[in-house]
Amino acid sequence: MSTGPVGVGVIGAGVISDTYLENLTAFPDLRVLAVADLDLARAAEQAEKHGVPQGGTVGELLADPEIELVVNLTVPAAHVEVGLAALGSGKSVWAEKPLALDRESARKLLDRAREKGLRVASAPDTVLGAGLQTARRAVDAGRIGEPRTALALFQTPGPESWHPAPEFLFRAGGGPLLDMGPYYLTTLIQLLGPIARVTGAGGRGRATRVIGSGPRAGTEFPVSVPTTVTALVEFTRGGSAQVVLSFDSALTRTGFVEVSGSLGTAVLPDPNRFDGGTRLHAFGAPEPEELAASGPAAARGTGALELARAIRAGVPERASGELAYHVLDAMLAVDESITWGRTVEVESTVEVPPALPEAWDPYTATL
Repeated sequence: MSTGPVGVGVIGAGVISDTYLENLTAFPDLRVLAVADLDLARAAEQAEKHGVPQGGTVGELLADPEIELVVNLTVPAAHVEVGLAALGSGKSVWAEKPLALDRESARKLLDRAREKGLRVASAPDTVLGAGLQTARRAVDAGRIGEPRTALALFQTPGPESWHPAPEFLFRAGGGPLLDMGPYYLTTLIQLLGPIARVTGAGGRGRATRVIGSGPRAGTEFPVSVPTTVTALVEFTRGGSAQVVLSFDSALTRTGFVEVSGSLGTAVLPDPNRFDGGTRLHAFGAPEPEELAASGPAAARGTGALELARAIRAGVPERASGELAYHVLDAMLAVDESITWGRTVEVESTVEVPPALPEAWDPYTATL
């Protein structure tokens, strides 16, 4: 088994790569060796900006024998193609969400990894942050009793006002369901277990959108996916959740998740962040209890690090491809429920991973 820091290559030098590269290059258990993109100038620019030795083509990155783990930050439509190429070159994969756009290709990706003795893991890794891990430990400790119901809300006017190239967020692989749904459903699964069935409703608020920032501001583009989705989610352990995801609301209301149990209610931090406190409301208590986030304070890239450490230790990773597949399966079932007008069973299941130890530290060298 290899030892020492894990060699990492990042494919995709777009908007989100700055945050990833800032964090990945700060973790002593990782060595970021290359950045690749179809736009070679952009790859070189990001590599230089973050002190990465190489910026170039995908082929060059995949041919580097020192790279063991590929961080795939490409657009959703390219996730599986790039992931399969990485596996074919003998490298494990950390993928941005969603894992894939359909079940068949997602399954192909995971099965190929298993055949080759490699790993595929996937965002969101916000569930590994101090905020949600603190909430998870409180619920696991029985602070609200047995969790039975939940409410999750994400409502904004849509990302086209700030994103310079938002079209991919309004076609297959995007919309609030596949773009934001992974954060909220992954969080709910951590607390209430795997999903059994879903019932969805939704539609498009507008047929077209207009880019609001960047060099293409004022450009109109079509919308091909529902931009408001409401889902009743039922869990195999019992219990249910109401989930609302919208790009159609003039009233911004994001990051809201509350879980209620037999002893009280937990108001969780934003599932799209790594920090934030938890508020516990106990039945009969005059005031809620505030729990400050305790644990690792890192941001995006934490999941890739946890995966790298798991590979070295020969143990399962927490933000696993199977967890991402179950979330994808549930989201596609919601979309099918909207189309078919009926409840849809979620065929996959997953074992909920254990919480991170509170002392887990991304900035300590362990390999």
